[in-house]
Amino acid sequence: MGSVVWPQLQVDWFTDVNRFSGETPWLHAPLRLFTEYGVVLFAALLVLSWWLARGERDLSRTAITLWAPVGALLAIGVNQLVAGDVAEPRPYAVLPHVLLLVPRTQDYAFPSDHAVLAGAVAAGVVLAHRRLGLVAVALACLMAFSRVYVGAHFPLDVLAGLAFGAAVVGTTYLLTRPLVRPAVAWLARTPLRPLVTAAPGAAR
Repeated sequence: MGSVVWPQLQVDWFTDVNRFSGETPWLHAPLRLFTEYGVVLFAALLVLSWWLARGERDLSRTAITLWAPVGALLAIGVNQLVAGDVAEPRPYAVLPHVLLLVPRTQDYAFPSDHAVLAGAVAAGVVLAHRRLGLVAVALACLMAFSRVYVGAHFPLDVLAGLAFGAAVVGTTYLLTRPLVRPAVAWLARTPLRPLVTAAPGAAR
C-alpha cells in the first residue's frame, strides 16, 4: 500500500528522491533546518513585501501585501479539510525502509501544509513585487523539494500544495479586491496611515 493519489507514480518519484537523500548526507542538516524553520523566511518575505509597497506609497500593492497573509492562513485552513477528505498516509507509514530526517506526525500528507503556505506566500509576493516574487518562488520550490527529501511527503503532495496555496491567494484577492483596496485607501486618511504608506503626499 502506498499513496492514494496516483500511487505508482508517487512511489517511484518518492523512491528516487529518498535514494538521493541517502546518497547526500551533507545536505541533511541544511535541508532539515530549512524544512522545519523555513516558515520564518516566508514570514520575512511577507513583511519585506509590505515594507517595499509602503515605501513606494503604492496603495494597490500595499493592499495585496496586506491580503497575502490573510489569504495564506485561509489556504492553510481549507487545506486541513481537503487533507482530511483525501486521507493520504505519510510515506513512512506505508513504505518500508524510508529514510526519515524529521519526526513522525499523525496528520495526513496530501496536500502538504508547508507547500500550501509556501505557494500562498509566493503568489502574494509575486502579485506585489515581481523581482522579490522570483525569490519567493525559488524558496517555495525549495520548500516543496525539502519536504520530499526529508521523507515527509510524496512529490504530488507538495506540487498540489504549491498550486493550491497560490490559487487560494490569487483567487481570493481578485474576489476581495473591491473591498480591500478601498479599505486601504481609507486607512491612508486615518491616524493608521503609517501602516499603508511611508510618507505624506498623494498615494497611488
